[in-house]
This record gives sequence, C-alpha cells and structure tokens, in this order.
Amino acid sequence: MKVLVAIKRVIDYHTKIRVKADGSGVETRNVKMAMNPFDEIALEAAIRLKEAGQASEVIVVSCGTSECQETLRAGLAMGADRAILIETSEELQPLAVAKLLNAVVNKESPQLVFLGKQAIDDDANQTGQMLAGLLNWAQGTFASNIIINNDKIEVEREVDGGLEKVSLKLPAIVTADLRLNEPRFPSLPNIMKAKQKPLEVISASSLNIDIKPRLTVLKIESPPIRKQGVKVNTINELFNKLHVTEKVL
Repeated sequence: MKVLVAIKRVIDYHTKIRVKADGSGVETRNVKMAMNPFDEIALEAAIRLKEAGQASEVIVVSCGTSECQETLRAGLAMGADRAILIETSEELQPLAVAKLLNAVVNKESPQLVFLGKQAIDDDANQTGQMLAGLLNWAQGTFASNIIINNDKIEVEREVDGGLEKVSLKLPAIVTADLRLNEPRFPSLPNIMKAKQKPLEVISASSLNIDIKPRLTVLKIESPPIRKQGVKVNTINELFNKLHVTEKVL
C-alpha cells in the first residue's frame, strides 16, 4: 500500500507572531519555519504503518516556494521514502492546495492520503475535506486512532460529543488530530540519509490548474492588549463593576 502525506511549511509554533506594519499579513522574513505540527503527526502515522508492514512506500508532498524543500527533507529524515514539491510563488489557499494534491494523487495512485487536520497559520481545516470531495474518496477527519483491516481503515475521530468510529473503504483521506501519536525526532544518521533520498520538483504552472485565490484578506490585526485584572471584595461590588462601570450586564 502506497501512502501519501501532505505537509506544510509554517512559522514555528514556538515563535512569537508579528503582524506587518501595513496589516497586509504576518511577518515571515527572518522567522524560524518548521513543519506544521498536525502534519508531523500525520507523517508519523504513515511511517508507523510502514514499520508495521502495512505500507510499502511513504511519499511526502508540499506546495509552495523552493524553501519548502527544507521541510520535505525533514519529512524524509523522519522516515519518508521520497518527496515531491509542487513549486509556486503564488499565494495558496485551501482549494488551490487541494487541486494540486489531487493532481499528485492521480499521478501517484496512493491507497491512503494523510494530512494534518489543519495548519496552524490559517487554521482553515479545509484542505483534507476539499481533496476528498475532488477525488470522491471516503474521509475520516480529526483522527485520534486508526486501524488498517484489509481493504478498510477504521478511524476513531474526536467530535464534540466524544469519540466516533467510522469504517472507510480504501482509498481514503485521513486528517490527523493531536492524540493520534507523538512524532519522533529524526536521528542524525537519518538526517544524513535524507540528503540522498529523491526529491522531485514539479512546477505548479505545468499542471494547468487554476490556483488563483478566491478570498481577499482585507486586514490582519494583532489582538488587543489584555486589560489588567481588578480584585473585588464582595458580590455587590462585582455586580456594580459589571453592570454600572463596564456595562456588560
């Protein structure tokens, strides 16, 4: 079984986000970048399937600029077999990414596609679902546990009311949630081996796919500074502050 994992290059979650002075976006120059944490979990799930003998090959794919090769090499160091970069300098929104991934899936014919449930930069939570719609494949989102059983995959998914189990017929799309696993740290030998693993670069323009943005960001602002808290001595004082002073009641 061939498994494809989509990964995204995002600002490292340890880094403090800075909004550009003109409000047009988030500052990414001279900022530490890393693989999206949910995508790391998805990749770890695919690698574990290969280690268990349930997958024959793990392919990582990313869409974006040439800098994404660094993120793909990190995926190869974790244990992926080869990588594909769909290179473009265009702004990519979820539908565009889903279309590009759709082209790769049609080319590679994997039986299972893993994605993180969302990217921490836009929190869109759309790409996996859109890809499933384009492919007309079954989908299991927010996966916290998976079990491969012949030509089916059982996905335990987190929903508002608790846990839900669904059985999907392969091929299928699975998006990973936090509790699915804990990603490994690549060892130094694997980091060195990753430099020799194949990394294919495909120009997005060569795929003849419309990836123009459908949405326009009007403005991005930093959240307001939190006001200093105030201690009150009685319930009456609390009520007066909320009702009279702050006028929130």
